[in-house]
Amino acid sequence: MNTLRVMVCLLGLVALSHCDCSFEELVLKDLKNPPTACVDKEGEMHAFGSEWVKDCLECSCTQNGMSCCSMIPDLSAMDVSEDCELVVNTNACSSKFVLKADKTKECPIVI
Repeated sequence: MNTLRVMVCLLGLVALSHCDCSFEELVLKDLKNPPTACVDKEGEMHAFGSEWVKDCLECSCTQNGMSCCSMIPDLSAMDVSEDCELVVNTNACSSKFVLKADKTKECPIVI
């Protein structure tokens, strides 16, 4: 019985930890002057090997390019009641389903 509880908890964590990631490959424009860093969407440079968090995106830069993953779990594909809505908290980098009629109550998620 304890094994079943552990498995259910682990399945819940897998479902809730799904997030969106992207990778932007470094472009080599001049063979004599290769890039020495990654440049984010705001134009800020990040050295190879660096990691940073900005706007709930966890990013890293390598000589291959820049990868970023959202820290906000993607719950949009979850099976929930029509009485529920997804609420995203960008300050805490989190999301949850709440009842439309009472936003203080979370909705049950079906796995």
